[in-house]
Amino acid sequence: MTDGPADGLAKLVAGLLERADELGDAMAERIRSEASDHGGNCVPLAELRESCRVELRNVLRALAGQAPLDPSLGADTGRRRARQNVPETTLIASYRVGIRFIWELLIAEAAETGLVDHEGLVTAVSSIWAVQDRLIEETIAGHREATTELLRNAEQERSALLEALLTNRSLDAGTLLAAIDVLRMPRYGRFAVVAAEVSSFGRHPLARTEQALRRSGIHSVWHLRPDTHVGIVQLGTDRQYDQLVEVLEGEAVSRTGVSPPYEDLYDTGTSLWYAKTAMQGGRAGGCAVTVFDDCLVAVAAAAAPEISRRLARNVFGPLDTLQQAERDVLLDTLETWLACGGSTEETARRMYCHPNTVRQRFRRITEYTGRSTSEPHGIAELCIALYALRQNPRRTTETP
Repeated sequence: MTDGPADGLAKLVAGLLERADELGDAMAERIRSEASDHGGNCVPLAELRESCRVELRNVLRALAGQAPLDPSLGADTGRRRARQNVPETTLIASYRVGIRFIWELLIAEAAETGLVDHEGLVTAVSSIWAVQDRLIEETIAGHREATTELLRNAEQERSALLEALLTNRSLDAGTLLAAIDVLRMPRYGRFAVVAAEVSSFGRHPLARTEQALRRSGIHSVWHLRPDTHVGIVQLGTDRQYDQLVEVLEGEAVSRTGVSPPYEDLYDTGTSLWYAKTAMQGGRAGGCAVTVFDDCLVAVAAAAAPEISRRLARNVFGPLDTLQQAERDVLLDTLETWLACGGSTEETARRMYCHPNTVRQRFRRITEYTGRSTSEPHGIAELCIALYALRQNPRRTTETP
C-alpha cells in the first residue's frame, strides 16, 4: 500500500528536520542576502542563525502534523527585533524570505525523494501560506507591543530630561549631556524658548508648530506642561528668529511668548522665564505673540503682576464709576492711541470717529485718572496700567 500525501509529506519533513541546524544556517544566510537590513549591526549573525533554526523546526513540525504551530515564538522574535531597532517592514520581508526558503526546500526534497507528488505539494502550499500569515501576524504584534513600550519609556526619559533643562533642577554635567543627546542640539549655539498658554489641560496650543518650523529648516523640541506648551528652538541665523516669530503668528491659538536669543543650552531655564513673562504680557484670552525684547512695557507689567495690578487700580479705579460701555470706549481709545504711536489722527481713523472725539475722550481720561496723555509721566503710568489691566481684565475695584 502506497503512502498518502500526508504520510509522504511527514516523511519528507522528518528528513529535513534531521538537517535543521544546517538548513537554519542556510536560511539565515538567505535572509542576510535578500533582506539585508535585518542583519548588519542590528542582529548578530549567531543570533539570527539560532532564531532561524528554532523557527524552521516550528514550521516543519506543524507541516508534518507532529505538533501545532507555536505562534509565541514569532511574538518573542518580534519583541527582540523591536529592541534591536529592526524596522517592521524589514521584519516582514525577512519572514517572507524564510518561508519562501522553506517552500523551495520542500519542492527540492520532493523532486529528489519522490515522497510527495504534485497533489501533495498543492496541499502543502496551502498550509505553508497559512503558516506564513500566522507567524507574520504574531511577530508583528510582538514587535508593535515592544515598540510601544520603548517609545513610552523614551518619551518618559525625554520628558524628564526636558523638565530638568527647563527648571535647572538636577541639571548636572551628566544630565545636561543626556539632554543634549536627546534633543539633538549642541551645548553652544543660538536658541530661543517659546511658551504658549494652555487653555485646557492636555491641549497642545502649538501642535503643528514643530512641523511648520521643520519646513523652514528650523529644529525644535516641544514639551507640554500643565500650564504651558514649551518649545526649545535651535536657530542658525538672525533670519531664523524672525521666521520663528512668523510661524508662531500663523499657528498661535493662545497668547504666546518668545524669549530673547541665548547661546548656552544650560541657560534654557532662565530663557523659559523670559518666554513665560512675555506670554503673560499679552492680552488675557488673546492669541498674540509677544517677543520679549519687542514689547518691554508689557513685559515689565507682567514681570511684576502684583505691583502692576495695584497701579491699574490706582489709575483706572475711578473709571469703574462709569457705565461699562463708556468705560470700555475710553480704555479702547487709549489702547488704540498707544498702538498708533500716539497719533490722534490715526486713532480717529481706526476708530471711525473725528480727531476731536478722540481728544474729548482723552480729556475724560485725564478728568477721572488724573493722568494726562500730553505729559510723559502720565503717559508712562497710563501705559503700564493699561497693559496690567489687559493682562488681568477684572474691574479695578475688585480685590486681587
